[in-house]
Amino acid sequence: MTYERFEDLPVWQEAARLYESAEDLLENEFFHASRGFRDQLDRAALSVSNNIAEGFERGTTNELLQFIYIARGSAGEVRSMLTLQLRRATNQRWPENLKSRISNLNSLAESCSRQLRGWADSLQNSDIKGQRHLTEKSRRNDEQKKRAALTQKDLLRGLPFDHALRRDAEKRGII
Repeated sequence: MTYERFEDLPVWQEAARLYESAEDLLENEFFHASRGFRDQLDRAALSVSNNIAEGFERGTTNELLQFIYIARGSAGEVRSMLTLQLRRATNQRWPENLKSRISNLNSLAESCSRQLRGWADSLQNSDIKGQRHLTEKSRRNDEQKKRAALTQKDLLRGLPFDHALRRDAEKRGII
């Protein structure tokens, strides 16, 4: 699937939820942390979605990958900070719902990190160098490859279920 806007990316939407949840936590009257901690958590949570957006708007796959890794690092930073707070919470009398909110926020950060890793892996295994590198010829070639792959799948699906080529294609996940 091709996305035209970063706002439509599922990982950006998850990162936006991460930031919103971090803001909710920071506004909670029972959440006690130093000003520096609060500022850093706020910046790290916001950095995830911002770096996804900035990378998406860049012109090459390598630039996008760089920003994906920065976003992933920020998600890790959020997790680290929240884990430290959970350790602190076990020694203090924080309401259970606050501990639960921190755990849920930690899970959101982990989800962002996993999605970003998957996206990075798929980009690293791609022949696409990025929007700046696309020419009319490369676009035509890409479309031709896609049509050929669809034709191959249709032909394989048309074979009898017990045909060796069809069984092999199913086994390899082609159809």
